[in-house]
Amino acid sequence: MKYMKYELTGELWKYTGEGAWYFITLPQEYTDEIKVLRNPNSKNFGSVKVKATIGSTSWQTSIFPDNKVGSFLLPVKKDIRIKNNLAEGQLVAYKIEIDTESL
Repeated sequence: MKYMKYELTGELWKYTGEGAWYFITLPQEYTDEIKVLRNPNSKNFGSVKVKATIGSTSWQTSIFPDNKVGSFLLPVKKDIRIKNNLAEGQLVAYKIEIDTESL
């Protein structure tokens, strides 16, 4: 398998709409590179499946494009936030891995 691996840092923020979703916005400099990996015929709203890691906690999820900011968003579930003692506004070091052969 071929993987694209990224080690990043970003601020954890809470979505102000319905629900209590928390996200980290990926740095824009990686957006074009990741967009090239997407399947243009996919019906998954442009999302890309990733393995995400914060601290010693890893999970399977997807990053989603956000047209407002022109980048991708990493959703961070409650159990991940609790395990890593994360709070809104905190700067978070994280990793994402994309299996390029599965795209």
